[in-house]
Amino acid sequence: MLETLSLTRMAEALADHAAARMDQIARNVAQADTPGYKAMDLPDFAQVYDAGAHTSMRATRPGHLTTSPMAAQTAPQSSAGEESPDGNTVSLEREMVKSAAVRQEHDMALAVYSHARDILRASLGRK
Repeated sequence: MLETLSLTRMAEALADHAAARMDQIARNVAQADTPGYKAMDLPDFAQVYDAGAHTSMRATRPGHLTTSPMAAQTAPQSSAGEESPDGNTVSLEREMVKSAAVRQEHDMALAVYSHARDILRASLGRK
């Protein structure tokens, strides 16, 4: 029932985007000492979600296949940063800041989903 609400679909897409972005941040941190490695990052959620909203298919019957907004997610892009003498552009400080922002996005998605669930439960007379 919750997956039919556009708000919960958006929260799910935000959680998926946060997980994918955290994965990319972890890859950057793992490669922090690799000479020549260029830091990568995913586009903001708003850009990815807007791009997916215009390209997703519409289901007119229950058996139709559809794509989620995250299916249109673009590949990681080069992240701006200063290059160290060995050619690496990973800044651990910048990656820590990004990971904190991504965690907030993920927590917000979970809070939206949780509140929507609680509202639906209350409307059904359940706790």
